[in-house]
Amino acid sequence: MVSETGCIPRLENHYPSPRVSAIRALAVYIAMTFLRSVVMLSRSRMFGRYPEARWANSAFGTIQVSIALLVLLSLVHPSPAFAANADLETVLTGSRQHIEKVDYRVIGRLTRVEGNGKRTSFKFVAKAHWFPDGLRLLCEISGSGSDKTSLLLHMSASGHVIIEAVLPGEKAARTLPFERWNDPLVGTDFSYEDMVESQFFWKHQGLLASEKYGARDCFVLKSVPDSQDRTYYDSVTSWIDRGILFPVHVVKTPRGAGPQKEFIYYGLRQVDGVWSATQVEAKLQGKPGSSILAIERGSGKANLGRKDFVISQSNAQAGKVK
Repeated sequence: MVSETGCIPRLENHYPSPRVSAIRALAVYIAMTFLRSVVMLSRSRMFGRYPEARWANSAFGTIQVSIALLVLLSLVHPSPAFAANADLETVLTGSRQHIEKVDYRVIGRLTRVEGNGKRTSFKFVAKAHWFPDGLRLLCEISGSGSDKTSLLLHMSASGHVIIEAVLPGEKAARTLPFERWNDPLVGTDFSYEDMVESQFFWKHQGLLASEKYGARDCFVLKSVPDSQDRTYYDSVTSWIDRGILFPVHVVKTPRGAGPQKEFIYYGLRQVDGVWSATQVEAKLQGKPGSSILAIERGSGKANLGRKDFVISQSNAQAGKVK
């Protein structure tokens, strides 16, 4: 297994944007206007003739200057909350765009590695495309025998997921009931739900303190489903590389008392402007062994259409990956 340990350099702009410069200039202008008003008041005859008025106006002028300086400081140096909100928007936009740009066919292996080293492998063929109504992912998983598992997952832009499946022994596709979403996929640590990353489209998102994961500087995003989101997870925490805005580590916390599930992304690469991982490892905390989804070859620009995502035709599509 090849691990991606290098950091992608992040270019930082140390010069203020035109908008920030304009805001700073306005803040300085406001502050200087208040200061000029105080100076003019201090030179007026009223100050000399009426000491009480001089004191009152001096105090009022001091208050004005204090307000102006507070405004200046708040505009020139945005509050931490403002910066955090900007970072959150950056992380969500980048993470969602990786999914919204997908258009691929791939062939690979889905392997369960037992604690004693025993390996059970399945052929994995998949294709995906983002349409105006959301993502469609069609995959077929087959072992050494004739049994195959075919899945068609549709995720809307709001994160709503529908799964259709043709399971071993079945001849027709049917909608997979939600009660089956958390079942192990062909005996691996991946579940049916794990085939799409719907957490980035959930309504409730927040940033935790930034951390390093290995050598990578990461944003740490915590995603929490809404009551209307269909998921077996109570929350998903993602370590997202700050330079490429792609996840390198994900921990999913299930509803109830089950063990957390960890995902590690290896071999990150950029193809046609889109970042992806060549391997994803999944493992349940406290359980020996793990499962690995490895991509061996594929096409990053497959030019897929809706006709390519009819689950009954999945067998006919299996050999078209170049």
